[in-house]
Amino acid sequence: MEVLVDTSIWIDYFKAGDNSKDLDYLIDENLIVINDIILAELVPYLKIKRKIKVIKLLHEINRVPLSIHWEELIEYQVKCLKGGANGAGIPDLIIAQNAKQNNCEVYSLDKHFRFLNKVLKIKLYGSQG
Repeated sequence: MEVLVDTSIWIDYFKAGDNSKDLDYLIDENLIVINDIILAELVPYLKIKRKIKVIKLLHEINRVPLSIHWEELIEYQVKCLKGGANGAGIPDLIIAQNAKQNNCEVYSLDKHFRFLNKVLKIKLYGSQG
């Protein structure tokens, strides 16, 4: 199964954080994918830091296409609000929708995804859920 690697994991990885070994494994096994939202969150900072090689490598990762279904996102937000979570932002909901559409697991340090796993039944990589 492909793993959609969220921005929080990439940031941790760039800092050689606790999740570096797991991401190295996923990279070595060619299991990672990315989408345009995650790139849009990462690339501006990398451009400012002049990390051109890193940007080029990120653009070489298989990209899952975004097909945003706004009515479904509205329903996701309703489920989240009814479930007691109002902190899941639209970008996280789009990432969750994108992962479901492409049958990917989400790898993230963002605790919103643990809640989205319970409410929306998204798949999480590893022991996040």
